[in-house]
This record gives sequence, C-alpha cells and structure tokens, in this order.
Amino acid sequence: MSLTIRRARHDEAGLVFSLIRELAEYEKLLHEVEASETDIHDALFGDQPRLFCEIAEWEGDPAGVAVWFNTFSTFTGRPGIYLEDLFVRPALRGKGIGKALLAHLAKQCVANGWRRLQWAVLDWNTPSIEFYKSQGAELVDDWTMCLVHGPALTALAQGKQ
Repeated sequence: MSLTIRRARHDEAGLVFSLIRELAEYEKLLHEVEASETDIHDALFGDQPRLFCEIAEWEGDPAGVAVWFNTFSTFTGRPGIYLEDLFVRPALRGKGIGKALLAHLAKQCVANGWRRLQWAVLDWNTPSIEFYKSQGAELVDDWTMCLVHGPALTALAQGKQ
C-alpha cells in the first residue's frame, strides 16, 4: 500500500475545493461554505499565497487534505501553523493517512523552528477528538473561540457595536 503526501499543485484548486466541501458535508456545515473554487485558487496560488495545502494520495488517488496557514504567537515569539481543515475520505480512514498528514505538518514546524500546530474541532466530533488526543494534542478547555462575521463584522467595522 502506497501513501504519498505532497503540496497541492497549481491546477488542483478544484480538487482542494472538492475535498473542502466533502469535509463540510461530513461536519454538517456544507450550507456554510461561501468560498468558491476561484477563492481557493487565489488563496493558494495568487501573488501572495495566504493558504497552503498538502494532498494525501493513497495508491495514487486523492485520499485526504490538510489546509493550513501560518500564525504567530506573541507568547512564544515564533510562528506556527493553524490547521484549517484536515480531512480523510471515509472509505480510507484507519490507514494512517490523517496521522501522516499531521506528522507532515509537525515536521514543517520543527524544521522551520515554529513552535505550535493548532486547530479547532467540533465538540460533537468524538472520533476526531479521540484521534487528535492519540496524536498528542491537548484539548484547551480554558479558551473559547470567538468569531465575528457577516452583519456583525460590518457593524463592528462601522463602530455600531
């Protein structure tokens, strides 16, 4: 059995977008996907890429994806990786693909002197939570994620909050 992890190529924005939508469907959040394939292409391959993507291939076929971007911690004084999306196609789970994608990102952190690899997981997604814990992730219970978007973002920008 053959597993390869590689950076997404310029002509694969459609594949990346499709995998993102598969993840959103699994998470029961497909209705919240506003991004287009063009948005993903531009974020990955535009003049100033803001997003990076690793593709996992099993036996030469797309099996999973890790979509990430760099962060910076003022506490550590170093960059890190924020893993926006990690997805392995359901039929291929249990083959070590997710573990290999996480390890690939961890290697990038270590090689570059970056201090952390972080992400969020939906609280109902017990299989993923257990998997992440098995990979050494700690659940951070004393932090709450905040999000301002849509009309609230516009109102905040206009000083109306």
